[in-house]
Amino acid sequence: MSNRTHTADDNLVADDVHTRLSTVLDELVSRRRIHHANLAIVSGDGQRRWAAAAGDAGPEGTPLTPDTPFFVASITKRFIITLILQAHERGELHLDDAIVDHLPETVTDGLHLYKGTDHTPAITIRHLASHTSGLPDHFEKPREGRSLFELLAAGEDMAWSLDDVVRMVREQHQPHFAPQDLAAPRQRARYSDAGFQLLIRLLEITSGLSFGQLLTERIFAPLDLRHTWLPGRTQPAASVAVPSVVHAKDRPLHLPRMIESCNDLISTTGDLLRFQQGLLAGEVFTDPATVELLTERENLLRNAFPLRYGLGTMTFKVGRLNAPGRRPVTLVGHSGVTGTWLFHCPELDLHLAGTVDQGRGQRTPFALMVRMLRAW
Repeated sequence: MSNRTHTADDNLVADDVHTRLSTVLDELVSRRRIHHANLAIVSGDGQRRWAAAAGDAGPEGTPLTPDTPFFVASITKRFIITLILQAHERGELHLDDAIVDHLPETVTDGLHLYKGTDHTPAITIRHLASHTSGLPDHFEKPREGRSLFELLAAGEDMAWSLDDVVRMVREQHQPHFAPQDLAAPRQRARYSDAGFQLLIRLLEITSGLSFGQLLTERIFAPLDLRHTWLPGRTQPAASVAVPSVVHAKDRPLHLPRMIESCNDLISTTGDLLRFQQGLLAGEVFTDPATVELLTERENLLRNAFPLRYGLGTMTFKVGRLNAPGRRPVTLVGHSGVTGTWLFHCPELDLHLAGTVDQGRGQRTPFALMVRMLRAW
């Protein structure tokens, strides 16, 4: 193992498993475009666990460790859908509510203008949570100029509000299809960050609490997530290291305004795994069966093939040829554009979390998780 690698003090796996997983990590960080990596895997009963990190956390040469926090990107959608389902249980909202019943006209008026018809009144909370509304993603290529993805990958830091997101959706993009019939066996689905930004505003309006307050009171505190926070709005409950830096290939990106504008969290692999285990065990719900709503549907994402999507939940199927033991398995959870992941493999009852902190790292987690499962 490289001398730039740090393993967790409480790792508990057989020596041969440790060797195989360490090889996966070493080979990962030896790639030309991977600056560092932070990996963790744990069995459902917690009896076997392994976490390690390799590389430097930032340009100043601080070593990356398994406890180093990182920008989790769209893993945050698992937290958002948790808050939505909690609010559904509390009666603050219902999944089939039309968004126009909760959001102001300044947000909803003309938001989904498709083929000359405003379909916004037909959009429900369930549509947004399952990416079946047809709304565009404000990170996509606009009618003119560069996309937010291109700007951010170039290191151009910027801030935006929900009002800016709404303006971009209305003026710079167009819907991809009409809101889908959710009673049909299958729906068209297309990933849209804009839809989840609307869910955040909707949560704030229906609860009377800020997004940061909701996260703290309904998820962080109950699950004792002491190393997780919403940048610019909440603070970690315990002392933490400086978060690792996102890179564009070998170039570090300093994007504090972007990170705050995304409404995405900073966390650690340990906290993410604790969150996922608590979520799937139903600890954050009044009725543990509520967790089943996360996978109530499974639609193919047209702009993220071959991923399928439920409610705030990705599903990735590992075929027989690549799966451990040549038996097909499933990975259920969420990934992020910076090469972050938080998934559960129900067939093996294993939880996986980590990051490679790359500005365009969204494809990296899936092949990597398959390798980790096979090494396990």
